[in-house]
Amino acid sequence: MTGQLLVEPIEAAVHLCVDMQRIFARGGVWETPWMERVVPVVADVAARYAPSTIFTRFITPEHPEQRPGRWQHYYRRWEAALRPNLAPEQLDLIPELQRLVPPAQVIDKPLYSAFKCSNLASLLGERDVGTVVITGAETDVCVLATVLDAVELGFRVVLVEDALCSSSDPGHDALMTMYRTRYGQQIDLFDRDMLFDLWAP
Repeated sequence: MTGQLLVEPIEAAVHLCVDMQRIFARGGVWETPWMERVVPVVADVAARYAPSTIFTRFITPEHPEQRPGRWQHYYRRWEAALRPNLAPEQLDLIPELQRLVPPAQVIDKPLYSAFKCSNLASLLGERDVGTVVITGAETDVCVLATVLDAVELGFRVVLVEDALCSSSDPGHDALMTMYRTRYGQQIDLFDRDMLFDLWAP
């Protein structure tokens, strides 16, 4: 239609939901205050595309020395997140998402990016995936690392804006601006309704 931009449909895609775990929910060591606000949207997306959904879980070490370099400093600051100090269920997905496994899959990772020290890249290659639809937490930490690695690997990245959360409003807003102004050829930002219009289950 004249005056409207054509939006590329979403095909050969997976939904990658980053670290929606109890440790980031209310009462968790790394509580993300507005996670609750996005949970209904994330759950809606995950349910609609459950067979094409991969959940990641950020798995903390038992001891700081199990991570390299400055990670040791990080975990000495966050001793409460070390596994011996943490209730095991804190690393589980939140219940609204756990119920979707299976058919959804879970990949554990020790670092911020879902692509580091995991089999995610090879799994996506086996499925001939060209587009990664990303939701989850936190916009400016694990989601950021995952997005940039996905871009580096050549995937089209679709961010579901109303299904992302952070502990930092300025951090979240800054990343949304950066994606729009610097990564327009590689990253698309849609809300849930636009996603559902563009991606047939």
